[in-house]
Amino acid sequence: MTEPVVLTRGATKRYGAQVALDGLDLEVAPGTILGVIGPSGSGKTTAVRLLTGITAPTSGEVRVFGVDPADFSPEQRASLGYMPQLGVLDPNLSLRENLHFVASLYGLPLRRRRRIREALALVEMEGDARKLLRDASGGMQRRLALTAALLHEPQLVFLDEPTAGIDPVLRATMWEHFDRLRAQGRTLVITTQYVGEAAYCDRVAVVAAGRLLALDTPEGLRHRAFGGELVDIEASERLPDDIPAVLLEIEGVLSAARTGTEGRGLRLLVGDAGAALPRVQRRLERDGLTVDSAEPRVPSYDEVFVALVRAGERPPAGRRVR
Repeated sequence: MTEPVVLTRGATKRYGAQVALDGLDLEVAPGTILGVIGPSGSGKTTAVRLLTGITAPTSGEVRVFGVDPADFSPEQRASLGYMPQLGVLDPNLSLRENLHFVASLYGLPLRRRRRIREALALVEMEGDARKLLRDASGGMQRRLALTAALLHEPQLVFLDEPTAGIDPVLRATMWEHFDRLRAQGRTLVITTQYVGEAAYCDRVAVVAAGRLLALDTPEGLRHRAFGGELVDIEASERLPDDIPAVLLEIEGVLSAARTGTEGRGLRLLVGDAGAALPRVQRRLERDGLTVDSAEPRVPSYDEVFVALVRAGERPPAGRRVR
């Protein structure tokens, strides 16, 4: 089995009585995208800082490429790319000059103009190469920061909210680029507040109040959030009052509740929609009820996130910070 590129066990970070990260257990396989999703102040940035070696855990274990980030060799550190939330590039340099500066930090050869030109073209800023960074829009500054993080072609990339403040069209373009990087065998750890971006990831870590609430595939998160699959049923006539209780007797039906639609609708929670739905339909038809529609309902990732956070809430052990 391939060793994980990133591994943490019980990683905790405290600042005095404040808990920024609480017992993080994480594994990231090579050539995958891990999305770290949570609200502002949930601990996402703290996790990235631990993994990049910017700060050390108060307790627990952190391994990247099999070693403690504090012990990275120059070669190992050069194999990382990091895009922080806040801008670190020079506002008094042009976009091109900033990339030349970053390239020099990584020891890229002087014959790098073609690489920089292609990098700017990739984020649709080739025509703005001479513009000073301070005169660039917020979206352009985020794109340049992403380009700077990828310029030296790292194998492991940490992107801290790369799509924050970016319009939806450009956000989609950036995720297409992330997908190409994954196809090249790169590993990406991407934090975001946009819950819908979970769909683009191989695995998703949901964090809140410094704790990891769930780590699963996007589809696995949906199942975990609700304890099964949701099915919406609508009959042609009003359903009897006792029908929710009746359906609970069917194998695989975990819960049943009425919805609107003048008493004709039901929402079921089932273990496996493919197996349970035919049983439900047969039972309703046996009772003389006509089913107009019976379809699995796919909850949005916003609903999934809210359900996971509510299920994981507990009294905080002190004010949690980012």
